[in-house]
Parts: sequence; C-alpha cells; structure tokens
Amino acid sequence: MSEPYQPVVTDQQHAVSVDGFPITLPLVAIRPDLAISLMMVIDLGVRFGEHCGNKLADVLAPLRPDIVVGAATLGIPVAIEVTRALALDRYVILQKSPKVHLGAALEQKITSITSKGEQRLLLDDRAVPLLKGKRVVIVDDVVASGSSLKGSVELVRKAGGNVVGLGVILTEAREWEAVLGNDAALVKGLAHIPQFKLADTGKWVARPETL
Repeated sequence: MSEPYQPVVTDQQHAVSVDGFPITLPLVAIRPDLAISLMMVIDLGVRFGEHCGNKLADVLAPLRPDIVVGAATLGIPVAIEVTRALALDRYVILQKSPKVHLGAALEQKITSITSKGEQRLLLDDRAVPLLKGKRVVIVDDVVASGSSLKGSVELVRKAGGNVVGLGVILTEAREWEAVLGNDAALVKGLAHIPQFKLADTGKWVARPETL
C-alpha cells in the first residue's frame, strides 16, 4: 500500500483582491496533480478580518438575519466579525470535536479538501433555541468541496433554523456548486480563486473551470 500524499508548500503564490483588500496566498500541492492557494484567515491580521466582516455584513444585511453561524476552526473569526458588523450579539459555533462543555449534540458528517478523512460537525443542543425559527446566515472562510458548508446548512436545519444566506470570504473553483445543489444560490463571496494543475513547464497553472 502506498503512503498517503503529504501536502507540500510550493514556491509559487497567488495574488487575489478580497473586495479591495489585496492578499497573497501560498500554493500548496495537496495531490501530485492538484494545488490550492491556502488562506489561513487567522494569520492575515485584524484589519483583514474586520474588512471581511464588514464586507460580508454588507451583502448579508438585506437578508435580515437574526443570528450568525460559523464552523470551527477558521470560521470562528469570520462569524465573530460578521456578527459585530451586523450589530448583533450572539453567534453559534459548530464544533468539529467533542468538548467538555457540550451537551447532547446534534451531529453531521462532513469532509474537507484540506483535512484528512471524515469529520463531524457538532451543535450543542443548548444552542438549538438560538436557531429554531430564526433567520440564520452561515459564514466561513472558504468554500471548496462544499461538504463543510452543506453539513452546516443541514445541521442548522435540523435545529429548526431558516438558512437565508451563506457568506464566505473566498469561493474556490466550482465543485461546491453541485454539492450544495439549490443552496448554491445562497452563497455570497467576496472573491474567487481557482485550483491549480501542474503544467509541462513544472509550474502550477490555473485549472479550467466549468461555469
């Protein structure tokens, strides 16, 4: 049996403007034939987080959300900043591992392009009253495969929440559209990034996307 492929940080970068805020992301090969531009929102500073929170709030505010939901880990700062910018107070975080403070949790299985194997999203049942019958927007840093965002939507709906919008900093390639199905129309992103293939020159180049 061959060893699993270990992601490699390449010497290439990808520049993108996130609604007017320029950032440069490292290209990381996650397979021999596939690389992504990796955004670690927690490493990009307070000004970037505030900028994204304000811009996402601008596009989500017309949906009149009652509460914001984000998934651990990288969705946490996004949820905080969007909640602040919407002048709301409470937000709900979906965990990916059991916590000592969690009650009997609702659970949804997911996969991620940047994580190995199957994961779980967990919603503390004590948070259900915050979502039941409420207009909910779900936010995250990046939507790539769409599995994490789809799992978040399904978990919120299990709790009785009305998902009215999905806000992300970056949309990546197009795989997520088919995974989310009709809910893809709810996605509002601040910028788009491609995925990359290895060219004959040995350089990583953007893969064609099907619109």
